[in-house]
Amino acid sequence: MPVSARPPRVAIADDAALFREGLRLLLEAADVEVVHQARDGTELLSIVHEDVPDVAILDIRMAPYPEGGLDTAEKLRARYPRIGILMLSQWAEAPHLMRLLRRLGSRGLGYRLKDQIADVEALRTALVRIMAGETVLEPELIDRLASDGPHELDRLTGREREVLRAMAEGRSNEGIAEELHLTTKTVENNIARIFTKLDLPTDTTQNRRVLAVLRYFRSQRN
Repeated sequence: MPVSARPPRVAIADDAALFREGLRLLLEAADVEVVHQARDGTELLSIVHEDVPDVAILDIRMAPYPEGGLDTAEKLRARYPRIGILMLSQWAEAPHLMRLLRRLGSRGLGYRLKDQIADVEALRTALVRIMAGETVLEPELIDRLASDGPHELDRLTGREREVLRAMAEGRSNEGIAEELHLTTKTVENNIARIFTKLDLPTDTTQNRRVLAVLRYFRSQRN
């Protein structure tokens, strides 16, 4: 798990004032510095340049509607490529997650449910991981997507599916090895076989890890 040398610095954008204030209090209890608060994406984009945070925490369905959170995330990443993004939602919505992965890539991205962020230590850990460039996804979303029937991932072995699931949760190769009690080399070999079996392109201009995760999510919707 990455270790932060200083408290994460974040900006919050949410059009529900009560939730926004409650989140601020929760973050401060987690030793997280809140440098900006905004009621919507437009306001956040107008002020964030004054002091760019490590992570922007965005309500996925805030104004400007209908996709203010998603649009704001894309604009923030375009302007500040190193900024982390944590999207908050009332629901686990696979299409939104897939759009985020396609447009932003998996680096420094999080997607959590609003009713699952009350754990102070878990919230801080998620922010630290996002700061370090990892992906932090809602476990409920992963479980829901993985519950469907047969699909193209049937060509993978059980172990390869476990490795791909851990990739979808944003774990590094070392993190997957620790979780599944494997060597890092074994994880690397499994990932190489996953890329081959899913017919992912070897073109170095594309991130095959992101493509594999997208294939994972997309296949669950069939």
